[in-house]
Amino acid sequence: MSLSECRVINLSKIASEKGNLTFIEANKHIPFEIRRIYYLYDVPGGETRGGHAHKCLQQFFIAASGSFDVVLDDGMGKKRFHLNRSYYGLYVPEMMWRELDNFSSGSVCLVLVSEHYDEKDYIRDYEDFKRSVSLSRS
Repeated sequence: MSLSECRVINLSKIASEKGNLTFIEANKHIPFEIRRIYYLYDVPGGETRGGHAHKCLQQFFIAASGSFDVVLDDGMGKKRFHLNRSYYGLYVPEMMWRELDNFSSGSVCLVLVSEHYDEKDYIRDYEDFKRSVSLSRS
């Protein structure tokens, strides 16, 4: 996988004076079936989350409230995405090292995931990740 496959996807926004509505449909707005949803909140200032890659799992990150940054690394380069609107999100394919930081006060990071939780899918050591990426490119 390469950083070029990571992208911000704009979601439908239905505006009303009573409030806005945004929806997400699997395989329509995001390129996978949603098998799990989780969210991060009350992240203390200065803390980071993530620090791993997934062998098979794909994710879609949304700043449901507040803002945060997602730093992606494909083993050859890095790119930082700032998420601060609830009507777009960041698609992250498998085999991408990810770190989340720069959480604003009161932020909520909503994550839609392509697979159920499986500890065997994680690569938690950065050097192991780089070796895996290098092997897959050769």
